[in-house]
Amino acid sequence: MSVQLTNRKWKAFLVSEIFPTIQRGKRLKNADHVPGETPYASSSAAWNGIDDFVSNSRKVRVFSFCLTLANSGSVGTVFFHPYRFVASDHVTGLIRPNLSRYVYMFLAVSLGKLAKNYSFNREINDERLAREKIMLPIAPDGSPDFAFMDTVMREKERKILERYASYAGQSTTMSLAQCRKWKTYALTDIFEISPGVRLTKANMLPGIVPFAGASDSNNGITAFVGNSNASLDSNVLGVNYNGSVVENFYHPYKTLFSDDVKRFRLKHHPGNRYVYLFLKVALLQQKRKYEYGYKFNESRMRRQILLLPATKTGTPDYTFMETFMRCKETEILGRYAKMRLEEIKGPEEGVWPEEGDETEGAADENGDE
Repeated sequence: MSVQLTNRKWKAFLVSEIFPTIQRGKRLKNADHVPGETPYASSSAAWNGIDDFVSNSRKVRVFSFCLTLANSGSVGTVFFHPYRFVASDHVTGLIRPNLSRYVYMFLAVSLGKLAKNYSFNREINDERLAREKIMLPIAPDGSPDFAFMDTVMREKERKILERYASYAGQSTTMSLAQCRKWKTYALTDIFEISPGVRLTKANMLPGIVPFAGASDSNNGITAFVGNSNASLDSNVLGVNYNGSVVENFYHPYKTLFSDDVKRFRLKHHPGNRYVYLFLKVALLQQKRKYEYGYKFNESRMRRQILLLPATKTGTPDYTFMETFMRCKETEILGRYAKMRLEEIKGPEEGVWPEEGDETEGAADENGDE
C-alpha cells in the first residue's frame, strides 16, 4: 500500500484546536538542578531537546508522552517525548489524549514549520502561539484525519525497516572460526591504561557531561555533571577495577571517569566502536577471575593476558575484529528490523492504536497545577 499526502484534503487549524492542553514548563535555575535520572527538556535543538538529567521533585512541571515546542533558544524546535520528563520554562508541552506516537511525530513535523516565522529575537510567546495555525489532512467531516496521519508515519517507518531488513538479508555472515590464528597478548602491550579521578556526589555540579562509575548498567554512566577534570576522555573503554569488577563499556563521547574506572586506549590502532566492542567482550571473559574482594587493580592488569585474533606477522588482527563486529551488528539489526515490521502493522479497521493510553499530561510534582 502506498499512501500519498496529496490523496487528502488539507485545512488550517489553530494549534489550540489540535492540542486541548498547552502548558509551559517551569523555571528551574541551573544552580537548583539536583543530578538524577529524569530527563530535563529545554530549548536545545539537539538530543531530543534534553539538556540535563535531574532528580528534582518539587516546584517542577512533569510531562509524559507529548510534544515540546521551544519558545526561545532554538525557537520553534519540536520534539516528541514518549517518556516522563521535567520541562523548563523555555518549552511548551502540547498534549492531546489518545494519540499514537505516529500521530505525534506527524504533528511534530507540521508544528516545526512554524520555526521559520521566529528567531532568537522573536520568541514564540503564549499569545503568538495561540494565533498560530498548522496545515493538516482532514477527514470527510472536516476534522483532522488522525488515522491517516498514523498510517502515513507507520508506512514511513515500514519502508525504512524493509530497506534495512533487505540489506541485512543480503550481507555476509561471519564466525570466529574463520580466524585461523589466535595469540595471547598482555593488556599493557595493547592498551595505554590511565586512571579516573575521584569526584564525590557532594562535589558534582549539574550538567550534561556523562560520568562513568563502577556500574554494570546504563553503559557505566551513573550521573551527568558539569564538572571537568583530567579524566575527561573519549573513544576509550572504561574498565571497572572496583565495584562491578571487569565490567567495561565503550565511550565514543566525552566522559568523566571516576577513580573506580580505568581508561583503556589502544596503543597501536586509532580505535573505533567495532574494534573496542570486540575487545570489550574479550575482557569480559576474564570477569570470573575477579570479584569485589579481589579487585582488578593495576598490578593485576599488567599481568593479565587476552586471547585475540592475530595476523600472519603476529600483531593483533584489528581488521578481522572490526569486520566481525560489523557483520554481527548488521545481523542483529536485521533481526530487529524484522521484529519491528511485525509490531508496527497497522490497527484493525475501526480500532484506534492504544499507545495514547500512555499519555500522562502535565502536573507539578508538589501538587500545584
